[in-house]
This record gives sequence, structure tokens and C-alpha cells, in this order.
Amino acid sequence: MKRSAWRYLWKSEDIRKKLLITLALLVLYRFLANIPVPGINREVIASLFQGTSAASGLIGLLDLLSGGTMSNFSILAMGVYPYITAQIIIQLLVPIIPALEARIKEDPREGQKLMEKWTIVLTIPMALLSAVGQINIFNSMAGGNVLTNFGFTGTALVPSLTILITMVAGTMLGIWLGQLISEYGIPNQGLSLIIFSGIVSSIPANFLSLLSDRQNGWWMLLLILVILVLTIFAIVFVQQGRRNVPVLFPGRRMGNRMSMPVRSNLPLMVNMAGMSPLIFAQALLTFPAIIASYFVSSPTEWVANAANWIYTTFSGQGLAYGLLYFLTVVLFTFFYTDVLFAQQNYGENLKRQGAQIPGVVRGAPTQKYLTKVQRRITLPGALFLGFVAVLPFILSPLFPASARAGLFLISAAGLLIVVGVVRDTFTIIETELKLHGYDENLIRS
Repeated sequence: MKRSAWRYLWKSEDIRKKLLITLALLVLYRFLANIPVPGINREVIASLFQGTSAASGLIGLLDLLSGGTMSNFSILAMGVYPYITAQIIIQLLVPIIPALEARIKEDPREGQKLMEKWTIVLTIPMALLSAVGQINIFNSMAGGNVLTNFGFTGTALVPSLTILITMVAGTMLGIWLGQLISEYGIPNQGLSLIIFSGIVSSIPANFLSLLSDRQNGWWMLLLILVILVLTIFAIVFVQQGRRNVPVLFPGRRMGNRMSMPVRSNLPLMVNMAGMSPLIFAQALLTFPAIIASYFVSSPTEWVANAANWIYTTFSGQGLAYGLLYFLTVVLFTFFYTDVLFAQQNYGENLKRQGAQIPGVVRGAPTQKYLTKVQRRITLPGALFLGFVAVLPFILSPLFPASARAGLFLISAAGLLIVVGVVRDTFTIIETELKLHGYDENLIRS
């Protein structure tokens, strides 16, 4: 009789230790997320989040990206987002810089260490830029009342540097906690679980905000839950999508005999890029709003009008932003998939193994053929990612203003992160159980 190995989850001392370390570090992260930046006016922050303007939509989007830490402008207000942005930039630079690409191919392990080093280095200026931009947005929306002593001249210089150092240090601390989780807790899931904890921690507050509407609260909550279940099912279905390309491996010599060639499949993912295009698209689309916030109060009328138009357009609301978001996600999905697929270099790898796709010449022609197949199956995956990204914009007119905050539950970043992290975590735990001898196919009653 076969039984699930999950019943041994708590009996394995090593796995139990990893789970407890992961839980303890996540609790510590959530505790640190409630420590405010020195000099912050929390009452003004709360009033900004309760508004319904375009500016409130922008900071709501930034709050989602930071995992809910911006609502109280904590020392972790930027979350680990600058690190993820730096990581994506470094990955995109690999095929552009031939020397870096050659070094990674020559020694993948050392190349990975080099990329990690430069990612950490790039994270610091990215965090500084993000911190200055966020503070400027909040101060411009609140008339300079969020941080009353912020500037780079006179007596405000030292307090401003203290605030920026605190915010950058908070981001680096969050990254360090994520790396500790990956090393001592659940492997390779540290940063994902950090972001996941921030999103999940905001769910109860959004449910309560829906139920606060006594007239429509229950039916709105029920409708959102139904849409949530359907969207999760669609995400899992697409994420599991594969195109199996037939591959013929040569036979092996066994003594005086030669075994028959082995037929196998090379699975190509429909959504190879994962959630990276969404993160990169959001970073790109929020950047114009951050820049425009510096000029909304310009004494020159046309400059102020242009800045206000850009600020409103890229504030995370409206039809124009939805269309831009959809197109950007689709384009970045194709671009990022091409970058990742080129790094895999299936053509050369299959050639070294003596394998061949039937009817396709080994080496460069194989890579070209597989790239064509990958781009073809990426199209539905890219359109699906774009659709999920703009789903809140499509559904927003169906809900009253009081319920639209709860629509973050079905937003692209939130759902893909939650679903992806849960699925990957379960897969890793199941693998750990098998490595410790708790294979459900071997355990007998």
C-alpha cells in the first residue's frame, strides 16, 4: 500500500530544522517590516493610501511591489525589489558583453559567483535611486509633510543621508535574510519567500476592507474568491505547459554489443520567463512617474503640465496604463525568454552528447530550430501573462471604489508570485523527503 511521504515531514530532523529556520527568518523579516524610517509622519502616509487619486494608485502599486512594507514606510519599504531589478539587468547584459558570456560558458560555477557579486554591487545604486524616488513621490503628494527634514543642502544633509543609508541597509538586510533562508532553510527559495510573505500578510486586511461594506461586502468577497480560484487554475495550467520536442540519443556500447538508440523528449516551457517580465515591466512603467514627480511643481507651465500628464498616465490606473502594461509584459516576455534560451545553448549541449532532433542537423541548426519552436509557443504564454497583468484593470469597473483595493489579490505579480512560490516550495520539500529516504513509492505500510 502506497502512502504519502508528507506524513514524515515533521519526523525528519533535518527537514524539520529547515522549516523552523525558514519560519523564524520570515517572522523576523515581518517584524523588521514594521520599523518605520526615522522622521516619517505615519498619519500622512495613512491618509495618502486612503485616497482614490492617481497618486494613491501609484503608491498602492509600489506598496504591492515592496510586499506591503511601504504602507508604513518601514526600513524595508523597498523590499528586495532593487536586488531583483539588478539581477535582471545583469542577466540581460550577459549576451551583450562577449567577455562575460565567454567566462560563464568556460566555468559556469565561477561565472555564477561573478554574476552574484556584480548583482550585489549593482543593488546598492539601484536601492539609492529607488529610495530617493519614493521619498520624492511621497513628499510631492503630501506637500513635503512626509519627511519634513529631507534635502541635500544645509542642515538637512545629515538627516537625509541617514534616511537613505537606513533604507538601503534595510534592503540589504532583507536580501541577507533571503540568502540565509536559501542556505539554511528551504533551498533556493529565500527571496521568493520574502516577497511571498509580504503579499500574503496583506490578504487579511484586504478581506476586512471588503467586509467593511455591509451592503455589498459579502457578494464582492465571494465574486473575488471565484475569480481568484479560476485565475489560479489558469496560471497553474499555463505554467505547467510544455512542448515536447523529440530527441534521439545514440546507443551505448555494452561489451561486444551496441544498444539501440534511445528516444526521448526535450520539454520546452510555454512560460519560460516566469514572473520576471512582470517585474521588469512594472519597474519600467513606474520609472517615468518617479522622474515626472520632480517636475510637477515646476514654475514653467508647459513643463508642469507635461509632468502632470506623465505622472497621471504612469500612475498605475486608467486605460492608457493598462494598454502600456499589457504590451510591455508581452514584449519583455519574448525578450527575456530569448535571453534565457540562448544561455541554455541546447544546440551545442545536444551535439556534445551525440543527440539529434530527427530531421535537423546538429549544432547551430538545432539551436535555430529550437529557438523558432520556443518563440512560437511563447506567444500564448506572453499573451496570457499580459492578460493576467491587466486583469484588475478589466474587472475594476465591476466593483465599487471601496472594493478595488481587494483586486490586488488577482493582480499578476501577486498571484504569480504566490502560486509560483507555493508550487516550487512543495516541489523542493518533496524532493528533500525523497533524498532522506521518504519516497512515497518505496514506503510500505
